[in-house]
Amino acid sequence: MSSREVVVLSVGGMRFVTRASTLQQFPESRLARMLNDDDQEFKLVSGEFFVDRDGALFSYIMDFLRTLQVSLPTDFSDYQRLQREAEFYGLYSLANLLSQEHLLKPRLEILEVHFSLQETQAFFRIFGSCSTTIEALAEQITVFTGQQSGQGWNRPFPSQKPLVPLPLERPSHHDVVFLCGIEYSAGDQFVARYFSIKPDSRKLINGTNVLGLLLDTLLNDGFRLISTRTVVSEEKAECYTFERMKRAAGLTITVNQTPGSSGVAQARRSQVQKGK
Repeated sequence: MSSREVVVLSVGGMRFVTRASTLQQFPESRLARMLNDDDQEFKLVSGEFFVDRDGALFSYIMDFLRTLQVSLPTDFSDYQRLQREAEFYGLYSLANLLSQEHLLKPRLEILEVHFSLQETQAFFRIFGSCSTTIEALAEQITVFTGQQSGQGWNRPFPSQKPLVPLPLERPSHHDVVFLCGIEYSAGDQFVARYFSIKPDSRKLINGTNVLGLLLDTLLNDGFRLISTRTVVSEEKAECYTFERMKRAAGLTITVNQTPGSSGVAQARRSQVQKGK
């Protein structure tokens, strides 16, 4: 039976089709022993292994065996039940991870956008509780500058003159600061700063338009606007607060092979780093 390549399991009325090698990831588990008829709990009925357990939770067991990674939905709450199922199947490394719910539960992420409009310039500061999100956002944003002639807050991007990208100001790992608009110099010369954010290809100079594009980008990225407040009315300073549930970093079981063994010798836990 252990040489069978495709195995069919019926768990709690749900049907699963997998490879024998997937079930043999952990040779000491009951699923691996099942293939050798070493466990009477699993009955072979019409070519399928019948298991009287929770089928919905077994789908997470199968996902773990296929990827060696624990990745649960953000609304998942049955940690203790899934841990019990892992222990039933003899997957004790998985059960150990599930006992540490704080590593697996999603976290609430907060992000604030501070916007201040002063005459022909707009100032922005984006602060986030997750440094990884701020880092990714900083990579999306580009501010271009160039010396131009003429006047006009809503002046379109002058394609005939090259613009130079500016480095964004990063006071800390948790925030990014930039400004856009125009600053007049001698005569009719002025310095223009244009804002662009991927995947949108436009270069915007009007602060209100930039704010709208930035807020839309955050909403499309899964954030939810929870509050808007005026910080300083005289300077037209506003603060927009967003939140979203951030999936926990994936947890991976690293499998070590022992020379001369027929399968997996041991497993240890390691955390996949996906941000601070």
